[in-house]
Amino acid sequence: MNKLSIKIGIIFFFIIFSLEIFMFFFLHTSIVDSRVEEELSALQARGNSHRNILEKQFDAETISHVTLMESEANTEVVITDATGNVLDSSHQISNFKKYVNVIDSSIPRAGLVVEEHWKKEPYIATVSPIEQNGEMSGYVFMFQDTQSVHALIDRLNEHFLLAAIISISLTVIIIFFLSKALTKPLIKMKDATSQISKGNFDVTLAIKGNDELADLSQSIQLLANDLKYLKQERNEFLASISHELRTPLTYLKGYTDILLKRKLPIEEQQKYLTIIREESNRLSVLIKDLFELAKIDKNTFMIEKQPIPLHEFLTSIERKLAPAFSERNMIFTIQCPTNLFLRADPARLEQIILNLLDNAMKYSEEGSETTIKVSKNKHSVHLAVTDQGKGIPAEDLPYLFNRFYRVDKSRTRSLGGTGLGLAIVKELVDQHGGAISVKSELGKGTEFLLTFKE
Repeated sequence: MNKLSIKIGIIFFFIIFSLEIFMFFFLHTSIVDSRVEEELSALQARGNSHRNILEKQFDAETISHVTLMESEANTEVVITDATGNVLDSSHQISNFKKYVNVIDSSIPRAGLVVEEHWKKEPYIATVSPIEQNGEMSGYVFMFQDTQSVHALIDRLNEHFLLAAIISISLTVIIIFFLSKALTKPLIKMKDATSQISKGNFDVTLAIKGNDELADLSQSIQLLANDLKYLKQERNEFLASISHELRTPLTYLKGYTDILLKRKLPIEEQQKYLTIIREESNRLSVLIKDLFELAKIDKNTFMIEKQPIPLHEFLTSIERKLAPAFSERNMIFTIQCPTNLFLRADPARLEQIILNLLDNAMKYSEEGSETTIKVSKNKHSVHLAVTDQGKGIPAEDLPYLFNRFYRVDKSRTRSLGGTGLGLAIVKELVDQHGGAISVKSELGKGTEFLLTFKE
């Protein structure tokens, strides 16, 4: 009883069974009432037909002829005079006494039903008045044994019982297959969620149609795919962290051991101490970036937007970085309208731009130019950071914002990157509700395009 298909089947069965019982009862009652009405109408019509004959010739011979006709039929007739005295009958009058005594002078020309309670009474009966020259001459009473009505109803009941058995059997079969069809995708989804809860995200659900079940199936499939991706990302992230931490720690330990175990000249000591300091700085930057990403992931920092005059803001950044670009003999220019404002967090926007400019300096040659160009359309502001560096291969572009992803597969340490800078940039742009895209060509340079909604 704990299976969903059985529960749904039982619920459907009781609902449909109740509806069928109601409909069968209503239909049966309507048909029975209609058949009894037809029998009474036929009986009344037969009585009226006899009445019409008797009105033309109301004598003993005609009366005898009418009763003789009815004695051979499955109905009975009693003919009385105007005062209720029985003139003749097709059967023993004792069976009809209580009906014949009920005579009302207001009986209409079309006749009247004297007895219609076929369930309790042995007869149903009608009366038709006989009029001659405007005066009441007598009455024609017609009777029909209710056993014939009961026989008719019994035959009708047999048909209804057979129809009910066939209908219920078909209902059970249809409900069985319907409940199976409805619960099959739900059972598959339940099995899929069970697999997901056990850490197996390699589940596949067939998504058919565009109804609620298909939407639920699609949601579970997307959840499984996302969890699988997150698991893979977590494993790669942990592996990358292990590698990034292991390398500087190995340098630190190795050169410290050399300094402690050997008596080296001052020049060599300075050399190894410089390496230790560089690796310590590299480790510090890595840990700082990791904490930054952790804060972004947990939403433990707030983006406090305010109107920023972009020209003054970028000019300030230009002043900060001018010595670094000059030291590398590189050109840094800004193209920005003087009256353009952007709602953003100043500290986070500066962090985004500094990260992109730092990459431009690292991967560009002396004498090259780096440009920030700002433009505006109806609903957004665009900041394009363009350099003339060595460019990025096309196959690397889709993964550029992944954490710890490096274009340089050899992981050379000369540039000192952690592989987290662009990941942080992407997260901060997303937190602003903006978008970032990249275009690059080997040997010609790279352009990062930031788009912010106004």
